[in-house]
Amino acid sequence: MESDIQLPDNPKMALIDKMSRINIDEPRWDQSTYEGRAKHFFTITNPLNLMCSSEQLERAKDIVTRYRKGEDVSLTDDEIWKAKNVYDSAFHPDTGEKMMLVGRMSAQVPMNMTITGCMLTFYKTTPAVVFWQWINQSFNALVNYTNRSGDSPISVQQLGTSYVLATGGALATALGLNSLVKSMPPLIGRLVPFTAVAAANCVNIPMMRMKEWRETGVMLLDQENNTVGYSKKAARRGVTMVVLSRILMAVPSCVLPPIVMNILEKRGTLRRMPWISAPLQVALCGVCLTFATPACCALFPQKASIAVSSLEPEVQEKIRQLPDAPDVVYYNKGL
Repeated sequence: MESDIQLPDNPKMALIDKMSRINIDEPRWDQSTYEGRAKHFFTITNPLNLMCSSEQLERAKDIVTRYRKGEDVSLTDDEIWKAKNVYDSAFHPDTGEKMMLVGRMSAQVPMNMTITGCMLTFYKTTPAVVFWQWINQSFNALVNYTNRSGDSPISVQQLGTSYVLATGGALATALGLNSLVKSMPPLIGRLVPFTAVAAANCVNIPMMRMKEWRETGVMLLDQENNTVGYSKKAARRGVTMVVLSRILMAVPSCVLPPIVMNILEKRGTLRRMPWISAPLQVALCGVCLTFATPACCALFPQKASIAVSSLEPEVQEKIRQLPDAPDVVYYNKGL
């Protein structure tokens, strides 16, 4: 019986062909530099990916699946990367399932610009504050659920607790500050939504990842991506970096539009054209978020590092018993 396996006529050429294949399981750009990370996240958050039809998404999935199997897809590197970017924009990285539209990373800018613009416009009355803060936290919960880890899924109880506490924290902050700033300059009142968003992030993200920093810890890897342990300290560092980047991400869209609107209010523009307030603030938020979202996601490497000497004593001891024990280990900080 003849073998079905076809041996290459020229083993050297086969080796060159294998080495020339790109690694689509890693980002296209160098993630050790801020520029590389920024380019990566600009691609991930590109709202134009929402315009892809079902046929385009399925074709991208087919290309990525076949390329990972080592098949020849007869495409250039740029075309393969384009298919990979489209695939990543719509399919879950762990499960491979198509994600709901509003929960995708490419929906972050259009959804957040609308919600943030409305929060900044309708901030004076209690019903409006309650409604838009609730909408914002509902959207955040939807994004967290859509992008949950396939290996360590978020439980319904954990998601619900985080949602309730984040919504409660945002509402308490917004309503409490609104009552305190009534006698202050109008600009201070316009900045209240930012404070509420920041407060909600300080609650929402730690709650969503509470199991990591309180119980299991985050997975630690060596230089060759071998698992060497789990650390709660590393998990806390990761959560802190994510909270900081989320707060800084909200600064341009929650601070610059209020400044512009305050200037227009002083000039009487809003009194003459009151209808312009909401669409103008939504547009300003859109411009800010288009750049702030990827720029702040890129502040810290996704694959963060930590010195072994900074870990818990028992984790340090376990790692140092390994052959060729590393001095530095790596972990996924989250997003």
